[in-house]
Amino acid sequence: MPGIVGLITKLPRENAEAQLLGMVQSLCHEPFYSSGTWVDETHGLYVGWVARRGSFADGMPLQNEAGDVTLIFSGEDFTGSDVAEALKEHGHQVAAGGASYLVHRSEDEPDFPSGLNGRFHGLVADRRRGTATLFNDRFGLQRLYYHKAKDAFYFAAEAKAILKVRPELREMDSRALGEFLVCGCVLENRTLFPRVQVLPPGSAWIFRDGKLETKGSYFEPRQWEEQEPLGMEEYYARLRDAFVGHLPRYFNGRERVGVSLTGGLDTRIIMAWHKPPQGSLPCYTFGSVYRDNQDVLLARKVAGICGQPHQVITAGNGFLSRFPYYAERSVYLTDACIDLSRSPDLYVNEKARQIAPVRVVGTYGSEMLLNAVMFKPEQPASGLFQSELLPQFRAAEETYNLARRVHPVTFVAFRQSPWHHYGVLGLEQTQVAVRSPYLDNDLVRTLYRAPGPLEENQEARLRLVREGNPVLARLRTDRGIGARSGLLSRGPLEFTFKAEYAYDMGMPQWVARLDHVFAPLHLERLWLGRHKPFHFRVWYRDQLAPWVREVLFDSGSLARPYLVAAAVGAAIDGHLKGIRNYTTEIHRLLALELAHRLFVDA
Repeated sequence: MPGIVGLITKLPRENAEAQLLGMVQSLCHEPFYSSGTWVDETHGLYVGWVARRGSFADGMPLQNEAGDVTLIFSGEDFTGSDVAEALKEHGHQVAAGGASYLVHRSEDEPDFPSGLNGRFHGLVADRRRGTATLFNDRFGLQRLYYHKAKDAFYFAAEAKAILKVRPELREMDSRALGEFLVCGCVLENRTLFPRVQVLPPGSAWIFRDGKLETKGSYFEPRQWEEQEPLGMEEYYARLRDAFVGHLPRYFNGRERVGVSLTGGLDTRIIMAWHKPPQGSLPCYTFGSVYRDNQDVLLARKVAGICGQPHQVITAGNGFLSRFPYYAERSVYLTDACIDLSRSPDLYVNEKARQIAPVRVVGTYGSEMLLNAVMFKPEQPASGLFQSELLPQFRAAEETYNLARRVHPVTFVAFRQSPWHHYGVLGLEQTQVAVRSPYLDNDLVRTLYRAPGPLEENQEARLRLVREGNPVLARLRTDRGIGARSGLLSRGPLEFTFKAEYAYDMGMPQWVARLDHVFAPLHLERLWLGRHKPFHFRVWYRDQLAPWVREVLFDSGSLARPYLVAAAVGAAIDGHLKGIRNYTTEIHRLLALELAHRLFVDA
């Protein structure tokens, strides 16, 4: 993912700069990236960056007029063009578009970057004070890894940049391994690599004379948790104002913007209130190779009502024929923060980039407004892992349960988002800029003031659609929410949704054996593709079986110390024969094996 890298050290410049160049090189994944470095040898600062060419953060480093404040920034800020105009009125030189105004905010605002609104990280070097401040956004979604060695402090947007110059860090952490297998992600601020951590959300760490002086924080969730609840009407008015008032910012900038439409309410609310000229806003939906799923059917109608073009992007033969490439690439790009269930996201976002380099999404909408929890601990199938790992499985569940004991918005925004959502977001952002108005500071702050039960927020979502575009409000959602009329009621849609899940990754073992008996009938064609775009249970069984066998039956793979080789071999063999279902286990076993090959064994 585009971002910054660097080290803060008193090492000789020749040594430090060589490491810096290696770190930058490790992030240059695409030909449409730009990159560069900036060095202040006196203060021991060696900083590099990688950005998508033409993006908001392209054009680093930024400096004030006197040249004594330098900012290297990655990500986006949505505080609005009025801030840049105000800086111009105060005599600052601000270029049109892009991030140039941020360096002036960093020198003028004592609490910088608390006034920023978006996903970002960066470093401010202030020669006037002799300090450097390393910071990230309050949600921690523009991830920044770090490692503190005896001779240097390393930081990077991707862990691989640190591993490249500090190869002694290439080892797996058993606690993180247990969390990945149980929760699908590593929890808290840890990584798979025991001596590489993640900068906590809302950080502002201050360095002086090449050394870490203060691990500061400019934001804590309790600042929003302590607000008083509002009455329903006042709450809705503030919610609407926060969403509608700030929505235009997410469509501004110097890059072409597209909307990733689904059949749900979250993207529909966006389309109800954003009213561009007809035909000017490209829309697209990720579809299934089996049939037009509910997302496609409804998104096509939404785009038509709004007078915008619409395309369908599918992960079919073009993806499956190159699956080994996309599997390995996805694990590599995300530092193994995802399992292989998300590998199609790289393929479809490559296609999305051809439509528009900025992708507006409804992601985080249901999570924020309905406190939707998108991941939970699930113990792996018994017998596959050595007994020494079992305490880590239990510890992972305990860590997760403890993390849930906070305000529900705090869990979703400040724990679920940076732990669970980061992996796929990081993968997507290697190709496009991903923007979601549902993580706007003012909106999230307002959600803490909800008056009561979640049903009130569900009604608020429907009301936002009705007030923004009454015609869109007549459409049901992919799960049958909203409209009262139509051939499909909520009941049948819920049934097909759950049936597809049960026939795909969630198929019980006894049903898998029964399904194998009726394999000639291809019963999966009845269910798959009605809601979901990707279908790994049958893909692993059929098209991808030779590669799965090649990777997981390799003698080195089965020799991993945490696996029970015979049990893993039997489970995989059963899945490939179609008599068992180990889709989730295959996702994670493949991801971990590729992580070993890419980051540990390398």
